[in-house]
Amino acid sequence: MKRKIVAAAAAAITGAGLVTALALTPSANAGVQSEIVAAMARDLHLTPQQAQARLAAEQRAATTDSALKAQLGAAYGGSWLDSTGSTLTVAVADSSQEAKVRAAGAVAQPVAVGAAQLDSAKALLDSKSADVPQSVPGWYVDVTTNKVVVSANPGGESAAKAWAAKAGVRADLVRVETSTENPVPLIDIIGGNAYTFGSGRCSIGFSVEGGFVTAGHCGTAGTRTSNPSGSVAASVFPGNDYAWVRADAGNTPRGLVNRYPGTVPVAGSQEAAIGASVCRSGSTTGWHCGTIQQKNASVTYPQGTVTGLTRTNACAEPGDSGGSWLAGDQAQGVTSGGSGNCSSGGTFYFQPVSVILSRYNLRLVTSGSNPPSSTTTNPTTPTSQTTQNPPSGTWAPGVAYASGATVTYDGASYRVLQPHTSQVGWEPPNVPALWARV
Repeated sequence: MKRKIVAAAAAAITGAGLVTALALTPSANAGVQSEIVAAMARDLHLTPQQAQARLAAEQRAATTDSALKAQLGAAYGGSWLDSTGSTLTVAVADSSQEAKVRAAGAVAQPVAVGAAQLDSAKALLDSKSADVPQSVPGWYVDVTTNKVVVSANPGGESAAKAWAAKAGVRADLVRVETSTENPVPLIDIIGGNAYTFGSGRCSIGFSVEGGFVTAGHCGTAGTRTSNPSGSVAASVFPGNDYAWVRADAGNTPRGLVNRYPGTVPVAGSQEAAIGASVCRSGSTTGWHCGTIQQKNASVTYPQGTVTGLTRTNACAEPGDSGGSWLAGDQAQGVTSGGSGNCSSGGTFYFQPVSVILSRYNLRLVTSGSNPPSSTTTNPTTPTSQTTQNPPSGTWAPGVAYASGATVTYDGASYRVLQPHTSQVGWEPPNVPALWARV
């Protein structure tokens, strides 16, 4: 009787869909954050209800899989869910154990070897990673086909097979797949962090849509950067001291500055007054503060004179160049240079960020803007702002909204998904990544 109930439950999940799975495990989605559900609904093209139900079904499958892994031992060959997340399949390397899988409500898939053998084969490849051909971007265990897959760029398939054989992996456990993958590290672009160019090192100033701004003396146009990877799109030095780097696809500009330790948000770029406190972040000396002493200063470096700088007493040292200057949460500029150091003090200068943004028509990434990963296209032209009042409601620009806060706008209610400072153009119906209609 018990087995019939389990089988009936499994059939209900398969036939009636994910909503039934949720009904079978009513507490499975307890405590799931609305942000996760909203993101799943957006990216997996589900309704919020379907997303909640899928989470419930996936939690049930994880519990079942964990129990079966312990029961099957060496015969366990791995598991996977179907595209809907509702059907769990478990690979079994011993036919006498398949009944255990079916009894648990999962689908049993006969395979030749267990997951442990596949993992051991991959470990052999891992041990020879220093000798991997350049045409091999990666390798992995594919439990759905009971193979270790070695990816190879077009024309590199033979070299991939030879490398796997030399590593001692059985030929029947390996499948070489042609791939166009060319993986690179994906980095959050955060002000004050280090980046390199050739043999040099500088610091990121501020994230902008498409990349980041920094000092002009940190590289001429066309210079390649690493960590994050990109290219200097434009640079001026001397005369001024600013540049912007167009980051490669996959690097994500963030509206943050490294405080060493921790980060601080960037909310805008309102210029601070002379005498105001200002703090600086850089990859050599970290986080230091001082005050703004004068503006529109000209400085003569060995390479020539730079004009329009802001003079301060907040220290910096080589390698801090290009790094962030903040007054509160407002971006002020990027480190240019100075005289002295962080042991004895001195006088130091930054290039105002407003000049850089205006010169290259860039848009500053702020803590609430949730930018997409960088692409190789030009930055978005800023939208013109209007002074008109928004439609009726409690939403207003320039307000710091915390996660979960609610507002009304044009007759509808909305809840904050991500904390941010509102601005014109980010009205609730226009930015579903920030607001959910309730």
